[in-house]
Amino acid sequence: MQDELKFIDFLKWRAWTAGLSAAICLAGLVSLVLQGLNLGLDFTGGTVVELGFREEVQTATISEQLAKAGFESASVVHFGSERDVLVRLPPGESSEVGKQVLVAVGGAEVATMKRTDVVGAQIGDELRDQGGIAFVVALLLVAAYVAMRYEWKLATGAIVAIFHDVLVTVGLFSIFQWEFDLAALAAVLSLVGYSINDTIVIYDRIRENFRKMRRVDRFAVCNVSLTQTLGRTITTSALTQLVVVAMLVAGGPQLKGFSLALFVGIIAGSYSTIYIASALSLWLGLDRKDLLLPAKEDEKALAETP
Repeated sequence: MQDELKFIDFLKWRAWTAGLSAAICLAGLVSLVLQGLNLGLDFTGGTVVELGFREEVQTATISEQLAKAGFESASVVHFGSERDVLVRLPPGESSEVGKQVLVAVGGAEVATMKRTDVVGAQIGDELRDQGGIAFVVALLLVAAYVAMRYEWKLATGAIVAIFHDVLVTVGLFSIFQWEFDLAALAAVLSLVGYSINDTIVIYDRIRENFRKMRRVDRFAVCNVSLTQTLGRTITTSALTQLVVVAMLVAGGPQLKGFSLALFVGIIAGSYSTIYIASALSLWLGLDRKDLLLPAKEDEKALAETP
């Protein structure tokens, strides 16, 4: 019967993919230890200056003017309209920084300063701690749900896959020193739900096929399940990535961290569903007996066995 089944043999590459995942995760960990994350002003603190211009302006032009005035690290984004601009500056600037920024962009003749807010380092630390707590709570809730829904070998595979996706995403942010702000953290938290969603769909199919395909070895059952759900996985990931790419291209600096984190995480999540969650469960010894139904339900399933 196994020879008659049509499927893609995903799991024959499991050793290579395990090595690839280990290398990427290790590189990410080393980078996090040696150089850490390039934290945005949300976490480090700094100064925010809101300017209102008399005419529409380009953020690139404002950035050039600020750089000439000595504000090379300034982040400039539109805020509400093409005439309103938000300038973010790193901590350590003087109390007169708002007036200095206004002078740098042309003075009161071309713009007005609407507000100047200072985000202290203590507030940044609180935001970072709260974000970390939110991430840990999300992981614990997902782990509890998966542990109750599935046999422990499947649950372990799902939880490791989530950690893999997060570590790959955060690791790449550290390696390439992309700015990691609250928007990027929100995207990482979203990836926890995205990753487990794909995994649950495939796990349900694996469990169903294990109960129906009694004369097929466990690797073939998993390959059949992965092949059957491949179309759904590709469609979901591709459609989501279309939106993410649109945000990455047209969303501006405010959405850059969010878009990058989602872009990397969705790819990692689709990959880990196959080569981390499913492969690890088999490596832990997942077999048909782990997923058998109670006696009466098992007899019914056996009667439906092809």
